[in-house]
Amino acid sequence: MKYDFDKVIERRGTGAVKTDALMKIYGRDDLTALWVADMDFETPDFITDALKKRLEHSLYGYTVEPGEYWPTVMKWIQEHHQWKVEREWLTYIPGIVKGIGMAINALLEKDEKVIIQPPVYHPFRLVPQRNNLEVVCNPLHLNDDGTYSMDFENLETVCDEKCRMLILSNPHNPAGIVWPRDTLERLASFCHRRGIIVISDEIHCDMALYGHRHIPFASVSPEAASCSITFGAPSKTFNIAGIVSSYAIVPSDSLRERFYGWLHANELCSPPLFSPIATIAAFSQGEEWRRQMLEYVEGNIDWLCSFCTDNMPQIKPLKPQASFLVWIDCRALGLGHDELVDLFVNKARLALNDGEMFNPGGQGFMRLNVAVPRSVLRDAMERLNESVRRFSRK
Repeated sequence: MKYDFDKVIERRGTGAVKTDALMKIYGRDDLTALWVADMDFETPDFITDALKKRLEHSLYGYTVEPGEYWPTVMKWIQEHHQWKVEREWLTYIPGIVKGIGMAINALLEKDEKVIIQPPVYHPFRLVPQRNNLEVVCNPLHLNDDGTYSMDFENLETVCDEKCRMLILSNPHNPAGIVWPRDTLERLASFCHRRGIIVISDEIHCDMALYGHRHIPFASVSPEAASCSITFGAPSKTFNIAGIVSSYAIVPSDSLRERFYGWLHANELCSPPLFSPIATIAAFSQGEEWRRQMLEYVEGNIDWLCSFCTDNMPQIKPLKPQASFLVWIDCRALGLGHDELVDLFVNKARLALNDGEMFNPGGQGFMRLNVAVPRSVLRDAMERLNESVRRFSRK
């Protein structure tokens, strides 16, 4: 079956954060929405059909987990990431950001600290801070070619005896990095030696691009397995973020007892009715759709990079190794934060995530969601190009 990713779907008025929160966030609602990290591609029919089938039985009471739920998840992980996950390692969680908050409350004391590696997904900072914990930043090193690497020398410097958790974005959001094995092994050795729990957010793991392969953090060494909690979900890959379908994987018996015991005590590990149904459909029927979607996303990224090179070289996209999010370097425009946001929002009428929200190292950057029909992307970039030209003529 050939899937249609060129189809434009009107999302306004459906309660979509991406469109219906524009006025609240940006002060105007006439913007092309390229910000929130969900796709503007139609959720695949095999998921919709599975949900419709269950809806036909018009009684939506308490349910048990379907017998094929976890075997389907385990099979997908084994086939796609060569990681053999045991059934007892797995549990449902009601969202990955929520999972981070739960792990913090279950595992850390109030005087302990959390390490993040910015520029990185902003809830990594906000969740610990809102739980009254200190956040320690170990900024990624920006290489000469625009890529990033982990700064292990600085990590040694900033980490003290109160640092008890590190939140890892794997693959990395917003830079789209598929972390290499040697980097993950080195991080695992460091954290294991110091008694630091690694929360590995792997929600983009099934969206590696251009032949790259995702490596689960917990799979790289016994040290990594013993000190880590992995969070995953089909939600990004199959565009079902509104159906909360996240899960945790904890290989360590002692860490699992502490974390899952807390989840069980607070009854936070039972999936609602539709989550297993959507997950089973996605992971049992979704491979062809996933392949076609990733090919389309790669085409959008290639088009974007060529367009910027040919028309507005001051804007430099970093070609991601995973995901549909593109980190674009706008520093050559020479604009301050407010001026840069004004250029995108009020001049080009585009809603992107500005780089400063991703913490230190994000200044002068923007994050662009390319998981849209190509006609939408083309129109958006042509408007941006015209706005940049007008700015340059001043």
